[in-house]
Amino acid sequence: MAILVTGGAGYIGSHTCIELLKAGEDIVVMDNFYNSKPKAVELIKEISGKDFRFYEADMCSEADMEKIFSENDIEAVIHFAGYKAVAESVREPLKYYKNNLGGTFTVLEAMKKHGCKKIIFSSSATVYGMPEKVPVDETFPLSAINPYGETKLTIEDMLRAVCKADKDFSAALLRYFNPIGANECGKIGEDPNGIPNNLMPIIINVCTGKQEKLTVFGKDYPTPDGTCVRDYIHVVDLALGHLAALKYVRTETGAEPFNLGTGKGYSVLDIINTFERVNDIKIPYVIGERRPGDAAECYSVPDKAYKKLGWKAERGLEQMCRDAWNFVKNSGK
Repeated sequence: MAILVTGGAGYIGSHTCIELLKAGEDIVVMDNFYNSKPKAVELIKEISGKDFRFYEADMCSEADMEKIFSENDIEAVIHFAGYKAVAESVREPLKYYKNNLGGTFTVLEAMKKHGCKKIIFSSSATVYGMPEKVPVDETFPLSAINPYGETKLTIEDMLRAVCKADKDFSAALLRYFNPIGANECGKIGEDPNGIPNNLMPIIINVCTGKQEKLTVFGKDYPTPDGTCVRDYIHVVDLALGHLAALKYVRTETGAEPFNLGTGKGYSVLDIINTFERVNDIKIPYVIGERRPGDAAECYSVPDKAYKKLGWKAERGLEQMCRDAWNFVKNSGK
């Protein structure tokens, strides 16, 4: 039996595929390369030293999903596929609702038809909206302040309903905080198509001369240095969280949410200063206006993942910054 990884050529998906293969799991990977590159598939094989079946497919296509499920014995699904840019979701909400919700519906329909009852869902800390206090644990009220977050929250609701209707169904809802870094081999890392939206790829673009400078959105927040504070987690730690969740869904039933974060908050300036120090490089930046919808602070209570999954983040901020730059140097970005 195999694990189907949707969106497996993407940033988090590719790192998770490597860890799954290293752990001896059989995987089937699908991706439509909307925000990823075919090269990632070959890199996963090269780094892991193992082969697997890959499908260039769209989760919204019933025919594609039927082909994958009919040609493979799928035990569980790790569901990464989906659009993920917050700003774009505000500009084009229907695009996000159609793809993220419709695609997940199609995946779940295929799972139901073929008797697959285990799923690990790539959710997000955005389901907490603008938290009134920090740190955030899984019992906090859920809300969303943009269409991207609404799709994550709605999919969580879909999975809770599926589990309620089918007592044999198991869903781990993994609420990621802010993944950065890269595999320590330096061959694979964050390599988005188009203009990046997240802090680390923008820092990389500035360091490689693709952008003149970084804009820090606001320096008057009620935080230690006035810039926004987030919970940054090494992508390999995040990938290992999926292995722990896979063990969980194999033995448990029902829908259960888990924060995947470090439990530590780092500011935008913390990231800039650490990146400069460990990589001996200067990052030109300017202070801009606050960005609408940005919370001052958001970081996790990761205790539940440790207690129920036996997982915790091991890699610190220095390694996150060092590995991110090492990937760029090795890949010639």
